[in-house]
Amino acid sequence: MPDKVVTRFAPSPTGYLHIGGARTALFNWLYAKHTAGTMLLRIEDTDRERSADAATAAILDGLSWLGLTWDGEPVSQFERAPRHREVAEELVRMGKAYYCYATPAELEAMRESARAKGLPPRYDGRWRDRDPSEAPAGAKGAIRIKAPTDGETVVHDRVQGDVRFPNKDLDDFIILRSDGNPTYMHAVVVDDHDMGVTHIIRGDDHLTNAARQTVIYHAMGWEVPSMSHIPLIHGADGAKLSKRHGALGVEAYRAMGYLPEALLNYLARLGWSHGDDEIMSIANMIAWFDIGDVNKGAARFDFAKLEALNGVHMRRMNDAALLDIFIATLPYLDGGPAIAASLDDRRKAQLLAALPGLKERAKTLVELVEGAAFLFVERPMPVDEKAAALLSGEARAILRGAHAALATISDWSAASAEAAIRDYAQAGGHKLGAVAQPLRAALTGKSTSPGVFDVLAVLGREESLARIADQID
Repeated sequence: MPDKVVTRFAPSPTGYLHIGGARTALFNWLYAKHTAGTMLLRIEDTDRERSADAATAAILDGLSWLGLTWDGEPVSQFERAPRHREVAEELVRMGKAYYCYATPAELEAMRESARAKGLPPRYDGRWRDRDPSEAPAGAKGAIRIKAPTDGETVVHDRVQGDVRFPNKDLDDFIILRSDGNPTYMHAVVVDDHDMGVTHIIRGDDHLTNAARQTVIYHAMGWEVPSMSHIPLIHGADGAKLSKRHGALGVEAYRAMGYLPEALLNYLARLGWSHGDDEIMSIANMIAWFDIGDVNKGAARFDFAKLEALNGVHMRRMNDAALLDIFIATLPYLDGGPAIAASLDDRRKAQLLAALPGLKERAKTLVELVEGAAFLFVERPMPVDEKAAALLSGEARAILRGAHAALATISDWSAASAEAAIRDYAQAGGHKLGAVAQPLRAALTGKSTSPGVFDVLAVLGREESLARIADQID
């Protein structure tokens, strides 16, 4: 292994940071952290028509939200085009590449001929050994690499094993177009070499690219980095992951109320495992991760598993830390901005006090917003249909007695409220539930909530008695 591991994440800025890209970034980050190395970030923006600054900003925002930090400034591939040209021209001088002046019509005829024979389209090498002086006047040539014609190119892959490509299948591909712009295939190699990348970890859809890129490394006499091509993520039905399966940008997961740590835990377990450990902290993942342990087979994305895992992370999280992340995420959550607008210090303290009960019932931060809504409603409070059913008939009379019992408490707390309600229920011959259910409906406007005595404690004496009175009158 090199003295220091250098990985890189290299997204194309044509959209958001999608979930597959986030997992690739995570594996690069984990491997760098595990080996005390560094992870670099390169924006592969050579496709000027499809690259957008807004997409670059969204990718950086997504990585930052997940906590996947990179070292140094992000590198723009487009800005390095002069260096890519310089290497392509150096390969020509070394006799490892050549100018090709084949016309579009000639290239189309080659493709047609190959198709007619049932062969994949290949360039036939017609300019490989010709003298450039034969070039048509004023024609600008493209630079093609001289790929080896016999034997095989082997990609030594730490996930896939040794993958062999017959060299007869690797034609003399273009590294610099006739307009002077580098191809993606060439730019990636030059950038990875110049950035000192020692380990390339990316999706296995790049495996065939790896063979061609190896040809460029060998032509330049450069060391080929360690390669690891990780399987793609599939949907629960086994089909390639698409939007309907959850191939969304990571910002969509933030809006759905997932914690970054839970999402990273889930993504790490897609294709990699550590024994039977399902729940992992970031520190666990860094300590345990090794790229050689990634599975060859495609992993399946399962929303139900992600949601359950998120619930576990929420329940395990320290209340103050969960409150911080909840408040920071409110602007992105459905119903969150309204809560954020009314969060003064008193309400924050109430929310913190309510969290132990709220997080037991919530699997996402969106469910936490729904559960906490009762803290932020103005009186008289709206009551949903199920809660209204709990407040009809005899329940209202029971509620009147409960109000009177609670009004006698001087040291207001969950324990004193519980004692008062238990005494009242016993004295009146009521089951505890027959008193607690209408109380919950009156206090929260819903039929489910944290424990009703916790709700009384969090709302405080004045607000609790006022809400109950609203339902009696």
